[in-house]
Amino acid sequence: MNPGQLAQVNNLCILRLSAIGDVCHAVAMVQQIQRHWPNIKITWVIGKIEAALLQGLPNVEFVIFDKKAGFTGYQELRKTLKGRNFDVLLHMQVALRASLASLCIPAKVKIGFDHFRAKEGQWLFTNKKVAPLKNPHVLEGFLGFAQALGVPSQPPSWEIPIADEDMLWASEALSTSKPIAVLAPAASKAERNWHSEGYAKTADYLAEHGFDIIICGGPTTQEKLLAEEIISLSNHRLHNLVGKTSLKQLLAMLKLAHLVIAPDTGPAHMAVTVGTPVIGLYAHSNPLRTGPYLYQDYVVSCYKESIERQQNAPLTELPWGIRAKGKDLMRGITFNQVKDKIQLLLKEQYPELAF
Repeated sequence: MNPGQLAQVNNLCILRLSAIGDVCHAVAMVQQIQRHWPNIKITWVIGKIEAALLQGLPNVEFVIFDKKAGFTGYQELRKTLKGRNFDVLLHMQVALRASLASLCIPAKVKIGFDHFRAKEGQWLFTNKKVAPLKNPHVLEGFLGFAQALGVPSQPPSWEIPIADEDMLWASEALSTSKPIAVLAPAASKAERNWHSEGYAKTADYLAEHGFDIIICGGPTTQEKLLAEEIISLSNHRLHNLVGKTSLKQLLAMLKLAHLVIAPDTGPAHMAVTVGTPVIGLYAHSNPLRTGPYLYQDYVVSCYKESIERQQNAPLTELPWGIRAKGKDLMRGITFNQVKDKIQLLLKEQYPELAF
């Protein structure tokens, strides 16, 4: 793209199907584009669950792609977009199924990741590339798509709508005069979860200092069992809302909370979008790449030690984004480390609550 082409970008399509954290990052890019071009038409091809979170996003048309529908999903996407002509497609997902979906999207220009990041052959499905970045956070990598359109770089911000009824639900569910701490203990893969003993000890520590503790999460058996284990090990009353909220209700609840403690999972990034500080717990992925973007100072991580031990090389010499492997890596995080971050967060964000 070059400055002479900018006026032609009136009808934009975005392809980012999943996951929750990634679509939260993508919203910052979308709204940066909208601030630069208030009248631009944006169509976003997205997964069903992710669309439920972003429902009502101003001036964005969502087209749901059902990745579980197989060939039928591609047929439906092609049918939905038949006769449409987009100036630009931002192809923001490297999975092969997303690249196959891109074939159903008519666009003059299809922008994908640079060659280093265009994995699974994504480069075969695009005719333009974003500029390469050295060691970017995922969010910064997404903002590179806006910059490829000529949109000036700005600090990220978010405006994800929350309906009044969802805010009312959250305020009633969290009806308390105490400060609120939310535990979102489960990641999509169990190995990324901290252990239930650590969560329970952290919950007790916060409860002893006047906090009400909410445990949140999705309806999977894994998440429900983890919540029950934490509650069984705790010496205080914890509020279990696992599997009991819609994504919009969860977003409203995170907005009302004072802090969130979570591993590498969607609710951590949802909390960032509503300005709630997050203590991120990391061992398998580099938090500088995937951690809570605005709250890196509160991350507890043993990733560096884990990956250097496994690769027998310093982190600075390893490929950006390389993951550590092992089901017990999160045990490298200690309660005292989490406690220290809680104290730091309260001192900096809520000095009136510090202890």
